[in-house]
Amino acid sequence: MLAGLLVSLLPGAVLAQGGIPATPLMTLYRFNGPLEMPYFTLGTDGPGARAGSLTQGTSVIPCVVVRNGRPLTDSSGTPFVGFEVVVDANRARDATATETFRRTFAERQRLRVPNHHCGPNVRHVLSVRDLYVLERAPFFDPPGSGDSTAAVRAGASTLDSIVRAFHNSPQCAGVNTRLTGRRARLASAWDEFSSRNAGRWDQTNLARAKHLDYTMRTAIYEGHLERGCSAYGACERNVVALSIRNRAVGQCLRRQGCRFPGDFQGVSSDISQYNIWDAYLTQISGLTACYLRTDLAARDNYTRIQAMYTQNIGDVERILYGSEADLRAIFPDTPLAEVQELRHYYHPPAMGKCFPQVPRIEYMSGAIASRGGDHALIANTRIQVGEQVGSGYRFQEMRFDAEERRDVIRIEDNFPGFVVDGRKVSLRGGGGCTPYGVSSSCRFNDVGRWRRTPNWLTAGRPLALTCRIQDRGESCRGSGREQRVTVGGACDIEMLPVSRVH
Repeated sequence: MLAGLLVSLLPGAVLAQGGIPATPLMTLYRFNGPLEMPYFTLGTDGPGARAGSLTQGTSVIPCVVVRNGRPLTDSSGTPFVGFEVVVDANRARDATATETFRRTFAERQRLRVPNHHCGPNVRHVLSVRDLYVLERAPFFDPPGSGDSTAAVRAGASTLDSIVRAFHNSPQCAGVNTRLTGRRARLASAWDEFSSRNAGRWDQTNLARAKHLDYTMRTAIYEGHLERGCSAYGACERNVVALSIRNRAVGQCLRRQGCRFPGDFQGVSSDISQYNIWDAYLTQISGLTACYLRTDLAARDNYTRIQAMYTQNIGDVERILYGSEADLRAIFPDTPLAEVQELRHYYHPPAMGKCFPQVPRIEYMSGAIASRGGDHALIANTRIQVGEQVGSGYRFQEMRFDAEERRDVIRIEDNFPGFVVDGRKVSLRGGGGCTPYGVSSSCRFNDVGRWRRTPNWLTAGRPLALTCRIQDRGESCRGSGREQRVTVGGACDIEMLPVSRVH
C-alpha cells in the first residue's frame, strides 16, 4: 500500500483552483457481498497474486497505475487502481474513525491536482467496480449509558418497557463497539439480555419484545427519517410494520427470512427483504444502535428518533400481536383482506436513477480519461458524452441534487481537454424509466425526476392505506393533533405499497 497520505498519493497535489478534482474518498462496498474483498500485488501487466483482503466499509483514496506512460487497464478498459487505506472498517472502534472519514472526504473535495497518477511506492491494486463515493461516515453510539429503571418506567406497555430496558442495558451497549458484525451482535445481545432477565419477565414477553424491537428498528430506518413525526412519516412506519407482520403471519417463507410463524425478527432483518440490514449499511446508520438510551434524550437527533419510536410503538405492537379489529382500526379505510395481503412496497425516489431528459448520459463505474500524458480516474459518476476524438470522447460530469420533488441537474466541465476511453462508452441510453418511478399510466403536469420501477410492480395491485395519526410535525416538537393521512395508491411518488405480490 502507499506509504504516506495525500501528498505521496498524488504528487503535485495542491489546494488550488487549477488542475482537475482529486480522486474522491471512496468506500469498498458490494451489496450483501462477502465481508472480506481481495486486493492483489501489482504485476508488470496487471494484478498478480492475491495479496490480502480489505473489509467492506473500508474507505480508500484510489489512484491510477501508470506503466511506461500508459494507464493499467484490462481489455475492456476497466482500470486497476492503487489505493491508500484511510479508515479500516475492521479496526475502527470509535468516533475517531468518523472524524477521519469526514475530514478526509472534505479535503479530497477541495483538492485540485494535475492528474490521478499513483506515487512510486504503490504495490497493490483492487477492483474499481467495488468502490463507491459514499458520503455517510462510520457511525458509533456516543459514549455513556442510560438508566434502565427509568427506561422501564417510561414504557406504555410491558413489551415497550422491555424494549426500553434492552436499549439501556450493557448487552445493547456492546453491539456498536465495532463496525463489522453488528447484525449478528444485536441478535446475540438480545439472547443474553433475555437469559439474564428470565426471572424478571416471562419468556413469551421477552421473545415478543425482541421481535417488536426488530420491527421498530426496521420501520424507523426503512422510512424517511426526515419526515419525523409527521402524519405521513408515522403512517409510513405502520405500513412497513404491516409488511413485516404479513410475511410472518398467514404465510412463512424461508426465502423471506421467516423461520417459524410469527418470526418478525427473522423477516424484518433479512437483507434480501429489507436491504438496510446489509452489513455495510449497518456501519453508517443507527439501525443497530441503542437509540432509546435515557442519557441521549436531550440530543437533537436522538430526541427525534425517540419521539418517532414513541409515536408508533402502540400501533406497531397492535399490528404484530393484536386482533383483526386492531388492524381495521389502524388502517380504517382499507378492506381487511387487502390489509392482510400487503407484503411489499417500495420508495420510488430510492429506485434506480435515470435521466432521459438529458441527452448522452452515461454512468461510469470505472474508466480512464487522458489528456496527453495525464490520466484521470472517472469512477462511480455520470458523464455527458461529447464529440468523438480518436478512440475516445470528450465529456463533462453530470451532477445532481435530489430535492423534494425533482433532481436538479448540473453539467460541469471539471476535466477540460480530457478524453474518456471509448471502450467504456455505449451510448445506448437507459430504459425502464417512468416519471417519478411509478406506474406509466400516471400523469403529471410537471416531471421533476425519473426512476426505474421494480420488476414485480405489475404482478400486484397498488394499495392506498389510510392511518389516523397524532401529527407532531417533522421536528417531533408539535403538541399533536389527530390527522387522517393516506400512504400509497398508484401514483404516490413517495411510497407505494403493493398487495398480492408473493
